[in-house]
Amino acid sequence: MDGTDCENGSGVTDSEYGEFPLAAYLGFDLEVVSHGEVTAVLDVKECHYNPNGVVAGGVIFTMIDTAMGKAVVSILKENQYCASVEISTRFLRPVTSGEITAQISVLKAGKRVITVEARVYSGSESKLVAVSTGTFAVIDS
Repeated sequence: MDGTDCENGSGVTDSEYGEFPLAAYLGFDLEVVSHGEVTAVLDVKECHYNPNGVVAGGVIFTMIDTAMGKAVVSILKENQYCASVEISTRFLRPVTSGEITAQISVLKAGKRVITVEARVYSGSESKLVAVSTGTFAVIDS
């Protein structure tokens, strides 16, 4: 894959939940670290840039939203799924190259609403680039 190509394949697959095709399309990996905790990692490429030459906020937001959803799914009961209700993200500094890592943690799991937090870091110095909180609805299938 060169620096301008963002298509990565068929999708990131979770054996218990299914595919996360958007993760594969943008090129980030998702890993459940523990119950309610997920890490997402993205190697920055040209296709992630906005016209100003920095990673577009939408790329970071999509990574956060997808990883939050996976963290919520990791704590749900059988026959449940989730949907984003609200996510608030604060961008703290631009990213121009390297690797972005999002660390996601479930803060509180209620019966119908789950609150999640994200911290996004860039580079080997682990500079904080964004923070986010979100709420997800628990839906019975």
